[in-house]
Amino acid sequence: MSQPNPSAPTLGPGFWEKFALLDRRIIFAFIFLGLALPLFYTIRQPIPVSPEGRAYYQSIENLPAGSKVLLSFDYDPPSSPELQPMAEATFKQLFTKNCKLVVIGLWPQGPQQAEQALATALRDPRFKDKKLEYGVNYANLGYMAGNEIVIQKMNADIISTFPSDYKGNATASLPIMRGVRNYKNFDFIINFSSGFVGTREWVQFCVDRSGAKMIAGNTAVQAPENYPYFRSGQLKGLLAGMKGAAEYETVAGQPGKGISFMGSQSVAHLVVILFVILGNIAYFVSRRKW
Repeated sequence: MSQPNPSAPTLGPGFWEKFALLDRRIIFAFIFLGLALPLFYTIRQPIPVSPEGRAYYQSIENLPAGSKVLLSFDYDPPSSPELQPMAEATFKQLFTKNCKLVVIGLWPQGPQQAEQALATALRDPRFKDKKLEYGVNYANLGYMAGNEIVIQKMNADIISTFPSDYKGNATASLPIMRGVRNYKNFDFIINFSSGFVGTREWVQFCVDRSGAKMIAGNTAVQAPENYPYFRSGQLKGLLAGMKGAAEYETVAGQPGKGISFMGSQSVAHLVVILFVILGNIAYFVSRRKW
């Protein structure tokens, strides 16, 4: 009877046993690649447009040329991946309509986010010959503390609420602010927000009290609480998160960061789903061998 050779190689754990013990850092690396690589390629995927997203686009498209629009940027950099693409696309559509834009912020970093979105929009070749001028075609009045109290004060007098702009100029000296006193002097209001103070407060303290027409862009987490305002007609349109930005870019025919980010997000989701499926297979195969 032959004796086993102690030097003979022994079979190690099978593929599924090894996979069950896979270092989570390897999984994170695959997810990172799934997020990063699609940003360098154009991924075409169908993006269905919701009624809220289509209404957002159509509300701006229906504005008469030269309309005066107030935009409030109520978010900070952590929310910019969701809200910045829709803000940039909104500026582009408004400038295409030759609208005059007045920007404010009820979050400290809101006006800074607006400046970045404006800079991106103004680099669009379509506006090269328009000679859009600060103070005439657009202005940034900066940040004002006070949350919903600021919204209420603006219903009485906007210039006294924002006496100077983001650049330190007297608000009353800006040509775009001539004849502007309160919300009734604006044709439309747009709010981008990721929390308090945000869209709900604008509806309650501006739309309901002044009768202003308004659309909004929210983070995906915040949007559900504001859908009832769209259904009631208090909001004329609503974009929800990164998907909302992609919807808007799709219906507006101006592909941008929203569509690009959605491609990246979709690939990352597929990677996660693949690892969940493989992880479950590894668990059941290993459990059967025990």
